[in-house]
Amino acid sequence: MASKTIHAYYTDDDVLMLAVKRIKAAKHHIGEVYCPFPVHGLDKALGLAPTRLAITSFLYGCVGLSFSIWMMNFIMIEDWPQDIGGKPSFSYIENMPAFVPIMFEMTVFFAAHLMVITFYLRSKLWPFKKAENPDVRSTDDHFIMEIDIHGNERELKDLLADTGAVEINIVEKDSH
Repeated sequence: MASKTIHAYYTDDDVLMLAVKRIKAAKHHIGEVYCPFPVHGLDKALGLAPTRLAITSFLYGCVGLSFSIWMMNFIMIEDWPQDIGGKPSFSYIENMPAFVPIMFEMTVFFAAHLMVITFYLRSKLWPFKKAENPDVRSTDDHFIMEIDIHGNERELKDLLADTGAVEINIVEKDSH
């Protein structure tokens, strides 16, 4: 089944922010906003929930720290202990100060790489994925606001024109 949406085009991010606030105040649901660059405060204006990516980054860092401790204990203490620079390798605790840089680097490595992978999977970005932006201008100099029409086409067009939209298009959208 196809549904109708309105695409309102803006050329200024400040005008876009004011338009989003006015449209939300008029109790209309904005489905998506396509931007050529991040707009500060747009997520709050749209009412999007805060991201939990920082929590996953912390957990991935803990995994990296745990892995580095296990790895250094296994390699330097259990598997092949060596007397390097007069330091005996009899226990992990005695040698831990020498291992701190490795623990730090592995924590950062795991947090960064796994966070990027999580972001791509959560955003459904993978190789050879077809772009979802409705107009190529949204990657250059236009901001596109997408609003579903529920029998209020004339009212929405008037409101969008009043907010400073430079172009307003009605688009048939497949909902499968």
